[in-house]
Amino acid sequence: RTYSGTETEGQLLNSFVQYFGDSLGKKIKRMPLIEETVLPGDSLLTLPVVIIGNGPSGICLSYLLSGYRPYLSPEAIHPNPILHTKLEAARHLSIVDQDLEYLSEGLEGRSSNPVAVLFDTLLHPDADFGYDYPPVLHWKLEQHNYIPHIVLGKGPPGGAWHSMEGSMLTISFGDWMELPGLSFKEWAASKRRNIKSDRVMPEEIACYYKHYVKVMGLQKNFRDNVYITSVSRLYREKDDEGRSQQNEDISTQHLEMEDGQKSLIKRNWEVRGYQRATDGSHVPFCLFAENVALATGSFDSPGRLQVEGEDFPFVLHSMSDFGAAISKGKLRGKADPVLIVGAGLTAADAVLCAYNNNIPVVHVFRRRVTDTSLIFKQLPKKLYPEYHKVYHMMCTQSHTVDSNQHSAYTSFPEHNVLSFKPEMKCVLQSASGLKKILKFSVALVLIGSHPNLFFLKDQGHSIGHHSNQPITCKGNPIEIDPYTYECTKEANLFALGPLVGDNFVRFLKGGALGIARCLAIRQKKKHELIESGDGGGDGVP
Repeated sequence: RTYSGTETEGQLLNSFVQYFGDSLGKKIKRMPLIEETVLPGDSLLTLPVVIIGNGPSGICLSYLLSGYRPYLSPEAIHPNPILHTKLEAARHLSIVDQDLEYLSEGLEGRSSNPVAVLFDTLLHPDADFGYDYPPVLHWKLEQHNYIPHIVLGKGPPGGAWHSMEGSMLTISFGDWMELPGLSFKEWAASKRRNIKSDRVMPEEIACYYKHYVKVMGLQKNFRDNVYITSVSRLYREKDDEGRSQQNEDISTQHLEMEDGQKSLIKRNWEVRGYQRATDGSHVPFCLFAENVALATGSFDSPGRLQVEGEDFPFVLHSMSDFGAAISKGKLRGKADPVLIVGAGLTAADAVLCAYNNNIPVVHVFRRRVTDTSLIFKQLPKKLYPEYHKVYHMMCTQSHTVDSNQHSAYTSFPEHNVLSFKPEMKCVLQSASGLKKILKFSVALVLIGSHPNLFFLKDQGHSIGHHSNQPITCKGNPIEIDPYTYECTKEANLFALGPLVGDNFVRFLKGGALGIARCLAIRQKKKHELIESGDGGGDGVP
């Protein structure tokens, strides 16, 4: 829905009630959304799953939770004979209903998460060997496997893909960006889009994801323009179930008291935030969930150098800001070069963007050009000619060579930025300790980005592999069970995608598979308990 500026909070909540009432039947009497001033009580119903983030990770998880199930196709033969034998033995079962640890045993791939490698080889068999085999799976919609859930995102479905620089090609092939059940090539052909190469523009991918949610009938689960402000665990006293629940901050005091004084058990999650209306006003809400899945990606917070002067307005940290400066003509006719910091693909995109707009570039990065960990070393030249063009310049047009010969581009390998000065100068330091001052027109710091989990307690520092450190996609991803994707340090909290180290769309789909299987098993056990009369918990049955 598109909410009008005059829509009240009550009307917003009623729209949720109407949807979940239709989806879950007459058992729904109260929606797990309340006004900010209401204290949550035990009688309030709880949603089984809340997904935070509506990029490809959140979309794929919603697809599986909506009841879509993958089966081995009748005519399919997987090129891995051992895996095929396993699949053939359980052909009557969906992959969600099989032992994922058993299926993924012995498989190797470009993800450290075994289920990600498994699902990728089922969807793109032997892709890393250059083959273009079709998926060995076909999909069935099984309504009885639907698990009620809601997907909350800041923008339209597709997440950060809607805000990426539109002039650059994606690093992955279009086929590798697709989600289960809808071929990207077939979608592009149906839209009469002229896809000139296997790699495509981010705007094409963003449009595909948005269309995917619609064509798969997932819209009812999605809410756009939603901003999360807090996700906290609720507690209840063991000896008094009639009392009100308490949030994490309050109950922590009780947990630290001596044994016997207070005994609290963890309950469900409280998710608070607001939805931004068309007139810019904020409509607050509060959701309760048995499980929360984090699918926020890694584009929230640009990496920073943490040096003096980095907050000057002429020091930028995103390609979109750089593109805006170019389109507004702010760099036209400038004699001083653009200073680009970083040696990744986004920095390379910036170099190409400046180069194509006849803007001179000074390129600063910490690594040696021969460093084997540089991303360019992992990209085939024939498939990624533009990035190898940048890498060639990085190697051959260094500051140690005659600078007059390469005035359009000069690289400074093995250099660190020490500070930025108000007169638009930068102090660099080489590996040998030699300092150099450069003048520039604008600086662009592109050294990666990190997830922003500010809405979690301690910003999520406690759930990473290295406790009490910020979550990063490479150095400190969220620690999860490798087959369920549940956080090892926080029950009923799941994470997938870049948050667990899977930066490529190819592999984040495995996280959705692991979570869907885990939740399906728990829902089945819950139904069995209800039918036997042994309980049913606080959530929606």
